[in-house]
Amino acid sequence: MLLKTKNSVLPNKALLKVCLLGTWVILKPMDLHIAGKTALVTGASQGIGLAIAQGLAAEGVHVVVNGRNESTLSQVVADLKSKGAKASFIAADVSVAAEVNELFQTLAERNRLPDILIINAGGPPRGKAVDLSDELLDGAYQLTFMSAVRLARAALPHMQHQGWGRMVAITSLSVKQPVMNLALSNSLRAGVTGYLKTLATEIIADGITVNAVGPGYTDTERLNELFADEAAKARFSQDLPAKRLGTPEEVAAAAVFLASEQAAYITGQTIIVDGGFIKGLF
Repeated sequence: MLLKTKNSVLPNKALLKVCLLGTWVILKPMDLHIAGKTALVTGASQGIGLAIAQGLAAEGVHVVVNGRNESTLSQVVADLKSKGAKASFIAADVSVAAEVNELFQTLAERNRLPDILIINAGGPPRGKAVDLSDELLDGAYQLTFMSAVRLARAALPHMQHQGWGRMVAITSLSVKQPVMNLALSNSLRAGVTGYLKTLATEIIADGITVNAVGPGYTDTERLNELFADEAAKARFSQDLPAKRLGTPEEVAAAAVFLASEQAAYITGQTIIVDGGFIKGLF
């Protein structure tokens, strides 16, 4: 991470002196105290999941990246290792119960059961509430809701045994304000939020926190599905309070902090990273 001043960019790995109103202040880099831990990041092939994997790796975490495409995951791991990170991958479809079970079986065999679990899955298909079929609902339920439940359930025993754990789910701003034409996401991500809030209160005494990050309009492949072309996306971004889309790295920063030792007293929360889009107080 870099510290930006008015006239320069300074590396945060050294002790820094910054002049504030004539006073020199020594700034030290924040140590999140998670180096050496293991994180499982699902949906890590691209976008926000990939950015979170990169962020955790930069903190000295061994990152196990997960997705469905083995060749893509292999490239992600190669890129991480080329930067000196500790990383490995396991391909699995987290919407399928048997594959989640196999995923954790492999993690146990590798002695890589996660201290940090990042729950992240691709968004369900677009569509209006009046058009939802049972088939669409069932598929989205497995992808969005049951994947979160199964992953959390599988990760919990190891975290309880060691008395420390972090679970962070990537949801959406739609848990605060539904998005037009995303009925499946609006409904099921709200369900995930309710489940996580309940779980959080049940296991905080075990030293385990459970939180969510709700991205706003972030420049990812998923967002491209919502717009006809780049010009339409650019016009929309100018209507946002920040006058731009968010980046995957900005969402990842919130997730990495929630995975840290410093966030030990934050649980059951959803942190919205949306550049001020949501206007509500709660």
